[in-house]
Amino acid sequence: MESSSEQRMWWRKALECVLFVATKPLPLDELARVLDAPPDEVLFLLNELAVDYERNSGLAIVEVAGGWRMMTRAEFAPVVARLHPPQRVRLSRGSLEVLAIVAYHQPITRPEIERLRGVDSGAALQSLLEHGLIQVVGHKEVPGRPRLYGTTRRFLELFGLRSLDDLPPLKEWQEKAVALLADDAASTHEQFDVSVKGDNDGA
Repeated sequence: MESSSEQRMWWRKALECVLFVATKPLPLDELARVLDAPPDEVLFLLNELAVDYERNSGLAIVEVAGGWRMMTRAEFAPVVARLHPPQRVRLSRGSLEVLAIVAYHQPITRPEIERLRGVDSGAALQSLLEHGLIQVVGHKEVPGRPRLYGTTRRFLELFGLRSLDDLPPLKEWQEKAVALLADDAASTHEQFDVSVKGDNDGA
């Protein structure tokens, strides 16, 4: 049944409220459940709001990490930072290298990561786990059943990705990663020594 203009306007206003108070991206089906509205109607309103905000607001409504959220626009980040200084994650060069490997090879085990890097990666993996950028996604069915690592929803949010399908070419990702995450030592290196074409079969 076609929605009345009054009902649609109510949904639109309620949708703004929900996005405003949400602390993480909300999937379409969750928004539809909260609003008690058809998913196709909610998607229409999300896109309508996104266009309106693009034209007339310092906020943006974006699809990221498998959901939708309201965010401040990037060009106003310096202004917002005067009120709320960002709590930035700072990663070493080694951790950035491991994050790149996990992002572009996942799921991948620690032995596979270390074979690509040629050095022990335990500390880097632990740092990335503590920062919520990677997670254990299973175990590889080989002797010893080593843990398989993959990236998290927080990783997608941080890099503004809807899904892993949106990962850019490695060089472009590296530049953004250095700007967002690198500590002073890591930021002096233009690129990481990371291949995304290596064979990650085996333990």
